[in-house]
Formats: sequence, structure tokens, C-alpha cells
Amino acid sequence: MTETMASTASGRVGLRPSGFSMTPRRVFLLVACALFIFVIAIWSYTVIRAAGIRNNNTVQQLQLSNQTLAKENAELQAQIADLQAKLAKVQAALNALSPSENTYAIGPNQSMIVADGHLTIALVGAPSNESVNLNINGRQQSAVAGDVINFAVDPLTNCRVTVRSFDSSSAVVSATCAVMKS
Repeated sequence: MTETMASTASGRVGLRPSGFSMTPRRVFLLVACALFIFVIAIWSYTVIRAAGIRNNNTVQQLQLSNQTLAKENAELQAQIADLQAKLAKVQAALNALSPSENTYAIGPNQSMIVADGHLTIALVGAPSNESVNLNINGRQQSAVAGDVINFAVDPLTNCRVTVRSFDSSSAVVSATCAVMKS
């Protein structure tokens, strides 16, 4: 491209590329391009702002949902704690009613192998008003509630049978054995 010297109305000389003139068509294209870029910028701003508002609404909805779930979680935790306390009370009442470990309810003329197989305990007949008749490893014993019967199974094994309670239909006894170390 060649440059030519052009003089303007004021008499100044400037450089202008040859072949470049501001025709009305070029001015129109330049204004149309600028207007198009401006419209695209406004449209982009509007779309991005709308997306931001939607995201903000989504964040607010999620925060509200999180607060609701946290409240429900706290209520459920309180219910769980309450139910655990009730369960503990019921378990304690059940333990008071039912025999505990190493405690056995024996019916009339029934026998049980207890204390890890060291003892065979039988209730001979029905309990009377005052006492029960127990057969412990073949030896008959008469006992009342609260009696403790010590029994040596062999020289190294000592067992203890305690009569907890009895009524007309059964006797409740506990039995434990301890093996002595030699």
C-alpha cells in the first residue's frame, strides 16, 4: 500500500493510506458492527445475570432445605436419645424379672446341665411352702430361698449353687464353678 500526502481544508498535511476512504457504506458497516457488538454484550450480560439470579435462588432453596433437614435431624436425634433411655429402663425391668446369667428356672422333676457342664441340677418334686429338694450331681439337698450350697466337683473345681427363690411351680437357682489353678 502506498501512502500519499493529502492536504486538508485547514492546510495541514496528513498521511492517509491510499484506497481507504470513508464511504457511506463503510460508515454504515462500521456502525452496524458496533451496534451488533453492543447488542451481543447487552444480551450476554442479561443471560449471565439471569443465570446468576437462578443460581442465587437455587442456593437459597438449598440453604432453606439444609436448615429444614438440620432441624429434622436434631428432632430425630432427640427421639433416638429418648428411645434409648426408654430401652435402658425396659431392659433393666426385664433383667429384674427374668433370670440373669448363670441363673436358671427349674420346674418340678426337671433337670438342667449348668455351670459349663460341671453340674446337673434337678428339682425333685414340687417345692413345698418352706423348702425345695434339689438333686445336685446325684446328691439330694433340701434348701430354702437364700441358701448357698458349695459343691466340689473334683479336687480342682469348686461350684456354688444359690437358691434365689421358689414358688409352687418352679425354683430359681444360680450356679457358678471356679477351677482352681495348681
